[in-house]
Amino acid sequence: MGTSVLGELRGAQKSAKGVSLYSRYVNRPAGRYLAAGAYRLGMTPNQVTLVSAGLTYSGIAAVALERPSWPLALTVYASLVVGFAFDSADGQLARLTGRGGPAGEWLDHVVDCAKMVALHSAVLISFHRFFELPGDGWLLVPLGFQLAAVVTFCGGLLTEQLKRGRPAAAGATPAAPPSRLRAVALLPVDYGVFCLVFLTLGAPDLFRLVYAVLAAVHALFLAAFLAKWFRELSALPRNPA
Repeated sequence: MGTSVLGELRGAQKSAKGVSLYSRYVNRPAGRYLAAGAYRLGMTPNQVTLVSAGLTYSGIAAVALERPSWPLALTVYASLVVGFAFDSADGQLARLTGRGGPAGEWLDHVVDCAKMVALHSAVLISFHRFFELPGDGWLLVPLGFQLAAVVTFCGGLLTEQLKRGRPAAAGATPAAPPSRLRAVALLPVDYGVFCLVFLTLGAPDLFRLVYAVLAAVHALFLAAFLAKWFRELSALPRNPA
């Protein structure tokens, strides 16, 4: 693998602001090597996105269709985490080759949104088909987790779009450098950390407990994110009539 390509990819990274330690030190570096390999194979960023989708959706289908077991846990985790690395690689390849564009960004976001909806739906199906639940109320947990994940994803994207191109609020201080403490605090809502939950699929009761705890954490983070985003957007200057 050419060191020059990897060097160019290191220089084409997104900002580390708002990124957890997992994405910064695990997923992005893994995506860098995958992007370099895809570059040598002559792949386009959209093709890398489709590879990511194929791996991820295969793991999701396995959750819904197969009875929980340790082999399933390893298979699902591998599919999800490698798919996540390819999800990082497509953007890095696009920045390296200059072949990115609105269509590629749209495809990437559609795949990501569908992934969130499908993954929690698969857990709901698995709960219904294979788990001995203490009560039917447990079927609401994947629905609540799905709601928190999708609103966080869409709310973050919309906030970013609304802030893009607008002047900073009057009296706003310059952006602070990426915080390591914030990067640690964001670990519970990092998709790569969420993938780790599926390593417990061989022990259904443990999986159910860990999944429910993480769902509650995501709900708390959603509330904090919504308040933060609304405060930031409220401070921006209004568009002229």
